[in-house]
Amino acid sequence: MNRTEGPGRRDAAGIWMDDPAHRAFLIRDAHRALDFFDASPRARGGFHTLDAAGNPLPSGVQELHTTTRLVHSYALARMAGRPDGAGIIDQGMDYLWRRHRDPRHGGYVWSLDGAAVADGTKLAYGHVFVMLAAATARQAGHPDADRLLTDIAGVLDQYYWDEARGLLRDEFTRDWQPFSTYRGMNANMHGVEALLAAHEATGEAEYLSRAGRILAFFIAGQASAHGWRIPEHYTGDWRPDHAYAGNPMFRPAGTTPGHSFEMARLLLQWWDLAGRPGGGAPVQARQLVETALSDAWSAGDGGLAYTLNPDGGIDNAARYWWPVTEAIGALAALIKLSRQAGDETWYRRLWVHADRHLIDHQAGGWFPEARRGRQPGSSQFSGKPDIYHALQADLLALAPGLSRMAAALVVGAPLAPAKP
Repeated sequence: MNRTEGPGRRDAAGIWMDDPAHRAFLIRDAHRALDFFDASPRARGGFHTLDAAGNPLPSGVQELHTTTRLVHSYALARMAGRPDGAGIIDQGMDYLWRRHRDPRHGGYVWSLDGAAVADGTKLAYGHVFVMLAAATARQAGHPDADRLLTDIAGVLDQYYWDEARGLLRDEFTRDWQPFSTYRGMNANMHGVEALLAAHEATGEAEYLSRAGRILAFFIAGQASAHGWRIPEHYTGDWRPDHAYAGNPMFRPAGTTPGHSFEMARLLLQWWDLAGRPGGGAPVQARQLVETALSDAWSAGDGGLAYTLNPDGGIDNAARYWWPVTEAIGALAALIKLSRQAGDETWYRRLWVHADRHLIDHQAGGWFPEARRGRQPGSSQFSGKPDIYHALQADLLALAPGLSRMAAALVVGAPLAPAKP
């Protein structure tokens, strides 16, 4: 790689997010990732999962979060000025409505394999991403966004939202039978993300209120009582279940510092949209970010540990890409709010690590696990799982403000083709 095209000038004074060289790097990284994932569409609908070189992997299984994240990401990119030449938004919106949506029972099935349902489980995690895709597509002006948003809002109301608790239930069978008492932070966290996007898309106050209730439980309630680490797993009556260990990708044991970064950024987004009320949201966000960085950062060649024990000790030391992208997004939010030298140091450190160990400078996109030596790691993932985390790291830094990123991208159009 040509080091003159790195993430920014190491000796640059002030804030990298204001520096033309760094902003050019962010724009270039976003375009290269989008160019890579343009190969995702299948000829008969839906999307391929791509290997490290951008070729389709042999499995025909498509999961709901893959479909929705592509729609969301490409809708953001379109608003930022990058045309969707691959037709991913249209194809994804069609596939969500005609294939993932369950016309018999309602809701959206988790995975498909060709024409068959591979896994009909109805997970809150997948359903909130449907809301995110619908809300972002609405902001991008897609003609089918309103029907999708109306449908998913009704499903979430009917089955997942627990009004008494102010939280989302997690999982049902295809015909809506509860099959566990599991409750989790991950689906609720992405629920906040989706609710805030829906509020920004529609102006509906109830979306903002629900997001605030979820955040209050996990941050003011749980994180503050657990050393500013958020327990991931809960019993049916919402007590932390520290012994739980499930799917290592979606429900790993312990706590997940990457989620602390996400929750900190979402808290600041909610706070900004709510009119910046009292209650200490900026202080809470900083506590989450600083604790996660202190706990998880590798003192060797960098990177963030995937999971921690409840006391902050490292449980799974694997260094995946997405915690780094989420830490970047959280630091970008803190810098926009209050320009402190320590935040800028971390922001630069994270981008330098990403540039050296995670970004694929040849094919585009990010490797899912930090390289050790010349080879990217591959302990958990096949190929490049998605564009969602990395693209947002670029766009969150390019957009001003703590909230309404989509609207800001329309105004700034950072990914628009250069004028001749």
